[in-house]
Amino acid sequence: MDKPKIKLKPWGREIWFAHTEKYAGKILEVKAGNRYSLQYHEKKIETQYVYSGKVKFTYGTDKNNLQEKILNSGDKIDVTPYTIHRLEALEDSEIFEVSTPELDDVVKLDDDYGRSGKGNDEELDKTLHKS
Repeated sequence: MDKPKIKLKPWGREIWFAHTEKYAGKILEVKAGNRYSLQYHEKKIETQYVYSGKVKFTYGTDKNNLQEKILNSGDKIDVTPYTIHRLEALEDSEIFEVSTPELDDVVKLDDDYGRSGKGNDEELDKTLHKS
């Protein structure tokens, strides 16, 4: 058995517990007051389930007209391709994410930590996490 991969992020960390040709599974641990990038995916479909904590989920199809929804423990949200989205932890939160396997399919539109563009920012994430 393989051990889960831990990906350090400036907002917390991701625990990748599954990544196959057909699906992926992660736990996102987001520290209170932090949020991940405002982003969208070109192919990836995901469902995020708030296992613990409370978050503000921002979403929509037009960057200038996004909606916000408060999600509590037990709530979930589905994200389809080209849906712009961002999650902000209002308290320390754990989010279970299941998705199609395209984990590097991310286009960042805005980021609190200076990351931008397409793809994975693994090295930048590690550097920012240490500061």
